[in-house]
Amino acid sequence: MKIVLGIWIAVVVALGFAMPIGNIPGLGPKARIIFFHVPMSWLAVLAFFMSMWYGITYLRKKDMKYDVKSSTAAELGFMFSVLATITGSIWAKFNWGSFWNWDPRETSIFVLLMIYGAYFSLRSALEVEEKRASLSAVYSIVAFVTVPFFVFIMPRITFSLHPGGAGSAAPILNSNGKMYLDMNMRIVFYSSLIGFTFLYVWLFQLRSKINMLALRQADKSN
Repeated sequence: MKIVLGIWIAVVVALGFAMPIGNIPGLGPKARIIFFHVPMSWLAVLAFFMSMWYGITYLRKKDMKYDVKSSTAAELGFMFSVLATITGSIWAKFNWGSFWNWDPRETSIFVLLMIYGAYFSLRSALEVEEKRASLSAVYSIVAFVTVPFFVFIMPRITFSLHPGGAGSAAPILNSNGKMYLDMNMRIVFYSSLIGFTFLYVWLFQLRSKINMLALRQADKSN
């Protein structure tokens, strides 16, 4: 599976840079960033949702493996949020003239990173496993409530230069309500989403096993 996954993503990356793309108003050739930026953003939301889901499961069953899965999902969500910020900043440099402009989209992702940064600070500050797991689970639930607002709502109700934002010169949808993606772009875009989603699943399983082994080793030491 790892080999197939690696080949898939390598092909998607190659096609993303090499394949001719259609015209998206306000973006032009720089629209290729969506093949990487959008999947990173999607995986961040998916990971934060899973963190909340496993947090709820832990509160119901009080099984530490769900705390491990919740924190693992939050780790990956934070990582993909950083990657989404980096890819977005690269695009902003070419389109807006600087890597950071405090656009509503940039501001919202910054706040989201602070929220989940506080999650890890909370976990590191608590030594009792059960207390850390319970408080982290509650925090993951509260934190995810903010995700839809900062990712989907705020950038669209305030003036934003980001494509799809209010007043943006680069709309995501055309007059028929469909995305500005020709067939070539659709193939690469959806392949990228699928490939990176499988990458997330593999990373989640691998990281969960590592964190679970670390937890068992710590229990044996105590």
